[in-house]
Amino acid sequence: MLSSYQVLDLTDEKGFLCGKTLADLGTDVIKVEKPGGDTGRNIGPFYKDIPHPEKSLFWFYTNLNKRGITLNLETKEGREILKKLLTKADIVIESFEPGYMDSLGLGYSELERINPGIIMTSITPFGQEGPYSHFKATDIVGVSMGGMVRIYGECGESPCRISLPQFYFLGSLHAAAGTMMALYYRELTGEGQWVDVSCQEAVAQSLMDVSSWWDLNKVNIKGTGAWVVSPRPKPLGDLHVRRVWECKDGYVVFVFAGGAAPGMVASSKALVELANENGMALEIKDYDWSQWDATSVTQEEADRLMKPIADFLKTRTKAELFGEALKRSILLAPIQHVGELVPSPQLKHRGFWVDVCHPELEDTITYPGYPIKVSSFTYHPQRRAPLIGEHNEEIYIGELGLSKEDLTLLRAQGVI
Repeated sequence: MLSSYQVLDLTDEKGFLCGKTLADLGTDVIKVEKPGGDTGRNIGPFYKDIPHPEKSLFWFYTNLNKRGITLNLETKEGREILKKLLTKADIVIESFEPGYMDSLGLGYSELERINPGIIMTSITPFGQEGPYSHFKATDIVGVSMGGMVRIYGECGESPCRISLPQFYFLGSLHAAAGTMMALYYRELTGEGQWVDVSCQEAVAQSLMDVSSWWDLNKVNIKGTGAWVVSPRPKPLGDLHVRRVWECKDGYVVFVFAGGAAPGMVASSKALVELANENGMALEIKDYDWSQWDATSVTQEEADRLMKPIADFLKTRTKAELFGEALKRSILLAPIQHVGELVPSPQLKHRGFWVDVCHPELEDTITYPGYPIKVSSFTYHPQRRAPLIGEHNEEIYIGELGLSKEDLTLLRAQGVI
């Protein structure tokens, strides 16, 4: 869709996903690495569990669809080559510490002088300005200072980190959106932009209405894990209702509720009837779910209702329960692990998973596809992630006009 635009990707792992997102939309993204390869190549897991800079699955995914060159920006020659590349580029994305690009003579004002319509997107932990702007942050530091960690974890236990990186991935996705906004603005006005992305703000934005709870009620939302906690005044106190339930071969999520919502009443009643048909949960057979009221029910009564349901669910598999849920309109779904997600008939029908050939490995690897369907554009990866310096000759010779002798000299000097 955006094949006429070129992107220079100077990021490390903090910004890989921004470049990938733009590449997925069709832009020509050139990943610029230092000679010898980016440090992100050392992030596991690795293909066949063999640590190697050309076998990082993290690198494979986050740099899919990009071309790749090596270039040492610490050298004068490297900076001059980058300036030549800038004359042909539409977008530059970078994730260096604030001020680093200026120290190289490659700040936005210089980029704008070289190419007046250039868009520069900077991805940093805390943004270009402010008291934290020069702070470094790993994922755990970033999601903690962004407020995310405190709202995860089980009731009454310590905060819990999400197992997959969130800090820089959220920042990168917002950076891609900001870049597209700047590109649209340029189409209207002819003017470039400097897009300043704070990953802390990206995380805080993902918390949605949590900040409003504090602003209006001075309530800090905390992690509730497998439970939904309804705040209530004393003497009743907070109501804890389970949402994640153990079953025979894993876990399911079931919305345990009733009251004024007919769908909730019918769902809870149907699950109890299913249990009754199997000789279980008979003690709550006649419970009137329309009388359920989370504002007045005691915790003891809620526990009495939940126990026989929990006992029944442990006797059935996820597939059995999900099958019955679909037939009986029960608000229940399986909690799937990746091994169950890959063969999902829904994802298969939509062609979500895509196979990408890796000739250097003599293998094909399956990747998540693009979650957006556009009537005039069908997504499919154009190339696997680049090897170290894979497109040096294609770009330096074929597009910048350098000679093979030039490249030999630049390699010897540590420039590429």
